[in-house]
Amino acid sequence: MPATIRIKLKAFDYRLLDQSVSEICDTIKQTGALVRGPVPLPTHRSMWTVNRGTNIDKKSREQFEMRVHKRLIDVTDYTPRTMDALRQLDLPSGIAIDVTIK
Repeated sequence: MPATIRIKLKAFDYRLLDQSVSEICDTIKQTGALVRGPVPLPTHRSMWTVNRGTNIDKKSREQFEMRVHKRLIDVTDYTPRTMDALRQLDLPSGIAIDVTIK
């Protein structure tokens, strides 16, 4: 069974995430490796409810939400050229990337 590179990307902004994913996929395809994905993983939502005032008025509340969007890319039949291209890729600061080799 050939080795596979699994790339997991996380971001708060889905547009920035999709742009980065397409850039990664284009770079990998140029090196001749096979790409599976991007697979959209479930979006994680965190919600907080806080009081608007500090003293009274318990009925006046404000809700905040944070969404973490995730994508998964699997790369097979890669070469050392593919690894070099991935290392040299410059991603925006809002993207968290996790690369594992299986």
